Amino acid sequence: MSTPDPLVRTRRCDWYTEVTLALPRRRNALSLAMIDELTGALQEVAASDAAGVLLTGEGPVFSSGHDFADMTGRSYGDMRQLLRRCADMMLLVQQIPQVVLARVQGPALAAGCQLVASCDLAVAVDSATFSVPGGKAGWFCHTPMVAVGRQLPPKRALEMALTGDPVDAATAASWGLVNRAVAASELDEACVDLLGRATRGSRLSKGLGKQTYYSQIGLEQRQAYDVAIEAMAASSQTADGQESMNSFVERRPAEYVDR
Repeated sequence: MSTPDPLVRTRRCDWYTEVTLALPRRRNALSLAMIDELTGALQEVAASDAAGVLLTGEGPVFSSGHDFADMTGRSYGDMRQLLRRCADMMLLVQQIPQVVLARVQGPALAAGCQLVASCDLAVAVDSATFSVPGGKAGWFCHTPMVAVGRQLPPKRALEMALTGDPVDAATAASWGLVNRAVAASELDEACVDLLGRATRGSRLSKGLGKQTYYSQIGLEQRQAYDVAIEAMAASSQTADGQESMNSFVERRPAEYVDR
């Protein structure tokens, strides 16, 4: 009996891991099986010594969002479970210590747009589009807007959510949904360049910094400082934290334990 092809492929590329949504014939739709495989892939990377993750899709579409064929006829309880598993996967993108960069090679719709918004960084090909189309149909994109709405100013977020219309990559970059939009011939180089710059230095420090950012960003300012102070004081006691200070004082290149 043959083993079915994986829905998500992983490939180690020197200092980072490439994670690919690998169901182009279904436009990389996020079925429950796809969500679970992506969750497993992220967990494996989190436990590895990779410094970063390059998350992309195979074929012309990054991801078309939830797979409606996988949802039709599901009960309320089943839908809650599926949406919870998807939300947990999105949160995992931000919880793992590695920097996660979305390489957006094509359109990102609904939960696919949510996935881009959940990544730490994103570079898109200039022909890509981004949309949360539930606003012009019968099922509003409630959960995608949790992530998208945290990346955009309210008027921009609500324009996307209420109209359901796609925005092009240049607009997405100007609004802050992605870091930059580039020509197709420049996409790979731009992704590796940004991921490389975002992962240099201490891997431990970077992971703590990423997790602290997401912990404090939604808090009131005083509470945010409380979280950040504790994290910064604790990280000052790590070997890499001490090395960062000592190498500066001694005017020498730093030698971090956890690169």
